[in-house]
Amino acid sequence: MSVKTKKKMAPRDNGAPDHRPNLHPLMLKNYGKWDYHEKLRPGLLLYVAESGDKLWTVRAGSPRTMSIDTVRKICDLADKYAQGHLRFTSRANVEFSLANEDDIEPLMEEIRSVLGFPIGGTGHSLSNVLHTQGWMHCNLPGTDAAGSVKSIMDQFINEFVTDDKLPARVKISASCCQINCGGQADIAINVQHHHPPVIKPQGVGICELPKVVAICPVAAIRPRQGDDGKTTMEVVDEKCMYCGACHGQCPTMEIRDANTDTLSIWIGGKNSSTRKGPSFMKLAMWGLPNNPPRWPEVGEALQTILDCYKSSAKQYERMGEWIDRIGWKRFFEMTGFPFTKYHIDDSVSARSTFNTSTHVRI
Repeated sequence: MSVKTKKKMAPRDNGAPDHRPNLHPLMLKNYGKWDYHEKLRPGLLLYVAESGDKLWTVRAGSPRTMSIDTVRKICDLADKYAQGHLRFTSRANVEFSLANEDDIEPLMEEIRSVLGFPIGGTGHSLSNVLHTQGWMHCNLPGTDAAGSVKSIMDQFINEFVTDDKLPARVKISASCCQINCGGQADIAINVQHHHPPVIKPQGVGICELPKVVAICPVAAIRPRQGDDGKTTMEVVDEKCMYCGACHGQCPTMEIRDANTDTLSIWIGGKNSSTRKGPSFMKLAMWGLPNNPPRWPEVGEALQTILDCYKSSAKQYERMGEWIDRIGWKRFFEMTGFPFTKYHIDDSVSARSTFNTSTHVRI
């Protein structure tokens, strides 16, 4: 094909896109040349470049799941005050970038009056609670993540709009299924299933059986011949860990049970590499009732954890670091949570959690 007749190809859509064209002009101008930043008050940050340029960001909490009308209102405020530039953080906070200091107060007023969003989430505060899709969109939810998050933020709104009530930043996530695509957090709420999936033979034919077998992380699913001669599946109960991954591949493998499903609370997770590096969460409380629409038992357990954390942790000490310092024995004594056999990590990958020296520290 000649150069004249060659058609222009569409841009490649694999890999991480170049984010720089979407940056605020001041960010692009001073990229990699920022001198310092500071928190002026809850929800308001100032960034100062080596050139002397200043950029302010206003952070507000969002409900994460929003209507088109709400998104348009957010964009209208960005056009009016932030030169069209805003971003959503990894925890669904919305941040407006401003080059004019005089626009800060009018923007904050309209965030509260037009959007109805609280301003905060900076410094030593409770960040906006991250949640998974829940009943609205996920294909295997056992609870409503969005609803429980609304209840949590209603209860702990003061910890979001102020930044002096906690020793360090606290991040909470809620997951509607046990697979936990909500990720690691200082405190995480996950659903728990308590029995293997119940297979409905009449619907197995619609599923791609190799995918269902392959998706199981513990090889608990295997094909078998049914009484009618057709291929179906069976679950090896002693292998199954009740994660529910198979239900996402085959809806006839029903893992959800309104009579037995409960909620659990995990703590100590961290994605950042600061100080002690990233860490996984560990079980703190299990068997909490899945009790919509307000989940009072979950709220009570969270209040207990935060009260103990505030009274005992050192300044700048994240929750997992606080527990590492005082020990899990002391944590259970302070919170009054029962210690059960489910708190013992006996998995094949638990080698790093075993005591490996004569210096025993519980």
